[in-house]
Amino acid sequence: MRNYFLLSFFLLFYLNAHLQTYTISGFIEDETTGEKLIGANVYNEKSFKGTITNYYGFYSLTLPAGKILFTISYVGYAKYQQEIDLTKDLTLNIKLTPSLELQEVTVKSNSIRMNVESTQMSSINVPIETAKAMPMLLGESDILKTIQLMPGVQSGNEGTSGLYVRGGGPDQNLFLLDGVPVYNASHLFGFFSVFNADAIQSVQLIKGGYPARYGGRLSSVVDIRLKEGNNKKFKGEGSIGIISSKLTLEGPVKNEKTSFLISGRRTYIDVLTQPIIKLIDNNLSAGYYFYDLNAKINHKFNEKSRLFLSAYMGNDKAYTKFKSEYLYDEIKHESSEKAGLGWGNITTALRWNYIINKKLFSNTTVTYSRYKFSINNAYTEKSIAANNTQTSEYSFEYFSGIDDIAAKIDFDYSPNPNHAVKFGISNTYHTFKPGINVFQIKGNAESENIDTTFGNTNVYANELESYFEDDIKIGSLLKINIGVHYSNFAVKNVFYNSIQPRISSRFVITEDMSLKASFTQMNQNLHLLTNSTIGLPTDLWVPATDKIKPMIAYQYAIGAIYNIKDEIAVTLEGFYKTMDNLIEYKEGASFFSSKNDWEQQIENGRGWSYGGELLIQKDVGKFTGWIGYTLSWNYRQFDNIGFGEKFPYKFDRRHDIGIVISYKLSERIDMGATWVFGTGNAITLAQEKYVSYFSLFDQNDFFNYGGQTYYDNLEHYDNRNGYRMPSYHRLDLGINIHKKRYWGETTWSFGLYNAYNRQNPFYLYFGYRNNYYDGLGNNQRVLKQVSLFPLIPSVRLNFKF
Repeated sequence: MRNYFLLSFFLLFYLNAHLQTYTISGFIEDETTGEKLIGANVYNEKSFKGTITNYYGFYSLTLPAGKILFTISYVGYAKYQQEIDLTKDLTLNIKLTPSLELQEVTVKSNSIRMNVESTQMSSINVPIETAKAMPMLLGESDILKTIQLMPGVQSGNEGTSGLYVRGGGPDQNLFLLDGVPVYNASHLFGFFSVFNADAIQSVQLIKGGYPARYGGRLSSVVDIRLKEGNNKKFKGEGSIGIISSKLTLEGPVKNEKTSFLISGRRTYIDVLTQPIIKLIDNNLSAGYYFYDLNAKINHKFNEKSRLFLSAYMGNDKAYTKFKSEYLYDEIKHESSEKAGLGWGNITTALRWNYIINKKLFSNTTVTYSRYKFSINNAYTEKSIAANNTQTSEYSFEYFSGIDDIAAKIDFDYSPNPNHAVKFGISNTYHTFKPGINVFQIKGNAESENIDTTFGNTNVYANELESYFEDDIKIGSLLKINIGVHYSNFAVKNVFYNSIQPRISSRFVITEDMSLKASFTQMNQNLHLLTNSTIGLPTDLWVPATDKIKPMIAYQYAIGAIYNIKDEIAVTLEGFYKTMDNLIEYKEGASFFSSKNDWEQQIENGRGWSYGGELLIQKDVGKFTGWIGYTLSWNYRQFDNIGFGEKFPYKFDRRHDIGIVISYKLSERIDMGATWVFGTGNAITLAQEKYVSYFSLFDQNDFFNYGGQTYYDNLEHYDNRNGYRMPSYHRLDLGINIHKKRYWGETTWSFGLYNAYNRQNPFYLYFGYRNNYYDGLGNNQRVLKQVSLFPLIPSVRLNFKF
């Protein structure tokens, strides 16, 4: 009996020793800058059990006691490895060294392998350095234009930076800048995005399989994280281009515990054109410019506690000013007129990271976001006599926008390598301003003054959200991410509750290949009223109300990822998505309509899209780039539009191709090329034209109207969006020449946009062809095309110090 108890004791001791687990946790950062590395792979190479760092570079990995090969890998950095006999909890803050070119292949193999292992699908990490080196319109590097080259993402019109993801509209994309929503992502009437690539650390695009922590939009999430600022030494970089210049400064403030970053960009089209305008008319002043300003500061209290404050401000402004004066009948007359158009964003975020214990990480955030659009016009006239001056003033302003104040707390919990739990709660208070008109007249007498405001009244709404998700590993082959997102939207005494399930799964076929599938429900409580006939940012953000329901989308996706020789990742996916409660302006309605409330100017409908996507991507080595192809169908249906029949969405494109190639010839020279192809946009054109003759009779004045015949042109339309514009394709070329300086480095970037001068359609219209006649002797009516951009060369000087 004694031997039995001894045997039982030693057996229990042996099992406990082998079942005992310990946790390794800490931060991963760049050795040269102190920047935290997002999404770094942390694992035991002996068992390949591991995790990735979160958005703040933190990791927590719980493993069984014993000897492990602790490994950290990240694209572009030398792999870190350390033999550890794990007998207790450890805190390891690791600094990775930027790798040499030959080492990058080893790093990449682990990165691709982790993508094969991950449950996340329909997601792309955008390579920032590639985006900055690519040839772009007027030499302006643009993150959103880089995203447009990815499969499943389509651009709008020629040169614009709008995103249409898997059949969705531009309002269905959630742009997050350090976790704060950005409502307008475009400058220069849509030709450039508001995101300055020099200030950005990482960009992740999610098209489907959305984790439960994201909500509020139907079609995509673009999660952009700003750099934290170099906490080792002061550094700067900038560039001077044809239409804009930018400068970024960063450095430590105190003992590597506090660092800052400030980055600014401004165009100078107005400065360059002003002398020309003055030569034409000395009384006229006109111009356009935009600017961006990013700022961030962070402080490390101790190993467990860090504070971050970040802000963004950007504005576009177009203006005209005209003055005139003349003398008539000994009275001097002076007049001045000013007109302006402006729009812009402000975002601010205050975040506090706190490590509660080695397995639980918290992030508390308070944010403010504002978007405003305005049009204004003012006219002043003075009549100056010897003893009398009379003044009259007229002004008009229209403005719309949205203000958000929000607070949220998020938790990352890592109990063991088989579970990665995330949960949190947030609350946002929205103030919608869907179109206010201010009209003022000031005269010489009090009775002549008018000061009135009319239009839509402000709408207030509160949005409460919470989520829970768990990345669960079941055996060695199956992994599932399952979660739920809850939303409560309160507006006009109406409460919209939604429970949105999210599930993604991964099944390993071989070491280099896995199959993935996902199902997601996404609800959107905000709508964007878009007037397609106006080429200005006059879109109105409006909420779901007691009359207008939230939009709902269901998306199913299935796909596979394959690793070729640890260097190339091949991803193939198919998707099917439905969208309900979409809105459109009624025929003839627009944002200028003040007679009716905006809720009475819209139609409700539905949409659906489906298709397949292929991405072949190589991120390291001398030769890098990707090939993306999309085959898709995209439809809309509204009861009172197009006779209630389904019709192709304006940006329905059957085929969409994006090819990006970059080649490093030497340490001094690298070259790049981009080629895009897309099926033409769907538009509505008249099929037939009739001339209708009629007579007007006025019973009170027959002699003026009687006997006169008038005519009117009537056009017949068969199908909405039943005509296709010509296909779009374009080749861009670029070369970068680098040179080391004693104070830093310079790079001359030369580019050709639309290198073979393709005349791509911007819009079509009916006109007449002179000297060609129809059977009645009239000029022949033909369809004409307007194109924006021919071959455009660019040059830009970039510098670092």
